[in-house]
Amino acid sequence: RVGPMRDIVATIQPEQDEIVRSGLGGSVCVQGGPGTGKTAVGLHRVAYLLYAHRDRLARTGTLVIGPNASFLHYIEQVLPALGELEVKQATVDDLVAHVEVRGTDEAPAAVIKGDARMAEVLRRAVRSHVTMPVEPVVVVRGSRRWRVPAYELEVIVRELLDRDIRYGAAREALPQRIAHAVLVQMERSGEAPDDRVQDAVARNTAVKAAVKSLWPPVEPAKLVLRLLSDADFLATHAEGLLTEDEQKTILWARPVRSVKSAKWAAADAVLIDEATDLVQRTHSLGHVVLDEAQDLSPMQYRAVGRRCTTGSATVLGDLAQGTTPWATRSWEEALTHLGKGDAVVEELTAGFRVPTDVITYASRLLPHIAPGLTPVASVRENPGFFEVRPATVGDATTAATEVVAACEELLRNEGSVGLIAADARVPLLAEALAAAGLPHLGPGEETTPTTRLTLVPASLAKGLEYDYVVLDEPRAVVDGEPDERTGLRRLYVSLTRAVSGLIVTHAAPLPPQLAEGAGAL
Repeated sequence: RVGPMRDIVATIQPEQDEIVRSGLGGSVCVQGGPGTGKTAVGLHRVAYLLYAHRDRLARTGTLVIGPNASFLHYIEQVLPALGELEVKQATVDDLVAHVEVRGTDEAPAAVIKGDARMAEVLRRAVRSHVTMPVEPVVVVRGSRRWRVPAYELEVIVRELLDRDIRYGAAREALPQRIAHAVLVQMERSGEAPDDRVQDAVARNTAVKAAVKSLWPPVEPAKLVLRLLSDADFLATHAEGLLTEDEQKTILWARPVRSVKSAKWAAADAVLIDEATDLVQRTHSLGHVVLDEAQDLSPMQYRAVGRRCTTGSATVLGDLAQGTTPWATRSWEEALTHLGKGDAVVEELTAGFRVPTDVITYASRLLPHIAPGLTPVASVRENPGFFEVRPATVGDATTAATEVVAACEELLRNEGSVGLIAADARVPLLAEALAAAGLPHLGPGEETTPTTRLTLVPASLAKGLEYDYVVLDEPRAVVDGEPDERTGLRRLYVSLTRAVSGLIVTHAAPLPPQLAEGAGAL
């Protein structure tokens, strides 16, 4: 928890070791609740694979994909400590950075853009650039003129379309196909052309002009720009896939003149990556590790899957912690989008970080946010400090004072303290902390001996941990999200950030999913 991750070999559990040492040829998905060590397992698996298959992975490459830059900064210290220096690291946004992302989408638009149906919309749009010939191609060589009729050109074009290969690869093959048709005519007339003649015909001005007309080049960013700004173009290629309302939701309100002037959102960049792959195959690596996978959209899974089509993957995540509007509903569905439907799903249920009483309390939410998941069972002997404190008054300012008092109480212990609250309540609590003379940090900032308190918006709590946590107003955390299920998942994340103790403070009633039996604790 301080500095690089410790070597887990001394405490590794049999089920963790089995995942670490599973073969390179197969993909593995690790479902693990808070504090089950899934990230440690994933990184040690990278180290093991690089040790056991060093020559192969040196040729094909290895990539670790994390949720944000802070995570990558952390693991860039871990792998060298395990003896591995040649592992690439990136976020999903890094992978698809074909354009500068300067805009944001409303949740409904982002959900639709992230839907797997968009892959077929893009495929149709790319292929729509192909046109059937109406005129023959006439190739002049010396005193001879060779004519490839329109019907024969159409056969060639349709054959390439039926092969369903990359648009760019088909476009590169087309001039050679036309040239071959010319060579057949030459042979029938008694000539004996060789490959050099075919290459020369393929470079003929008439053939080049035909290719440009029949199979014009496609620029992925311009294609996506047209889809999002041209209602008729989108309607044509989304017919039967997206409803009229869904099409209106993703269309830009104003026309955009160029790729550079567009305010691209993160989901748009993923669409451009999909279109890019339709034109030219994405380079595949030997192995990819994907952490915090539960927050990815189907289209993001496809983007990651393109990076390991000829390799394998290790997928790490927790369905109960999915807090995006497009969060993963099942690993089976996610792995299908990733292109690894045959991956083995393993579940880690032994918790090493979160105290027993805390994880037991948080697990009350599981039936409502991730039915079917096995609750994490803490293996720690110390149950930890845990208390639910109703506010003595309903006044918001006075309630904030009681939250500050809880922070002061926990600061008497050694270690870090995190105050987690709904994003909308952070300014109020910041004022209360300042009034009490309690200095505090923002998420990701290093604690110091004099400043051990961090004020954390609930939306940024994922992946963080503190010795002690004060969770302010669970009901507000839930209400701060677009829907109750996402809100309960955000609450689950917030409840499970503590290592030694948790105090839950509330003036408003607790969410009913937590309130059940709360008095017994």
